[in-house]
Amino acid sequence: MKIYVIRHGLTKCNIEKRFNGRYDEDIIDEGINQAIKASYIVKKLDIDLIICSPMKRTKHTMELLNVNNIDVIYDDRLMERNTGKLTLKKIGKFYDNEYYNYYSTKIIEGLETLPKLFNRVHSFLDEIKIKYKNKNILLVTHGSVARAIQFYFEKIPEDGMLLNISGQKNCEIKEYEM
Repeated sequence: MKIYVIRHGLTKCNIEKRFNGRYDEDIIDEGINQAIKASYIVKKLDIDLIICSPMKRTKHTMELLNVNNIDVIYDDRLMERNTGKLTLKKIGKFYDNEYYNYYSTKIIEGLETLPKLFNRVHSFLDEIKIKYKNKNILLVTHGSVARAIQFYFEKIPEDGMLLNISGQKNCEIKEYEM
């Protein structure tokens, strides 16, 4: 079973370096172009099913990628990390020091912790591993969810800092084997 993971196309919040979290924005023209370019790669992959976050930016990206008219399922567990009070705020030092520290104890109202995010995403992966055994699946999702997927397959570093050792660019595709 292969899992392909693609992060949505570029958004205004991505350009402005703001936390977009659950803010439901669409991709911008550059994001549309990224998705169209990625569709040439996706077209050549042997994909049986697409599972997509139901947010605008992922839906629009998926629509541009799905040139082979593959069946699509929307799943809330692929939604971006809830950034709570950080939503639409400029990314600053908190991002570098705490946001991607798995062991952070800093409490921000409404911010989904990394352990909670990882649990949500890892239980989703456990489920699809059984439900879609021997199928190749494309997941269309978000940056934080893509990190959680990465650390389903890799060990979390001892210090818990995930920022500099992981990440997925907009419309970058990563492949994993289950």
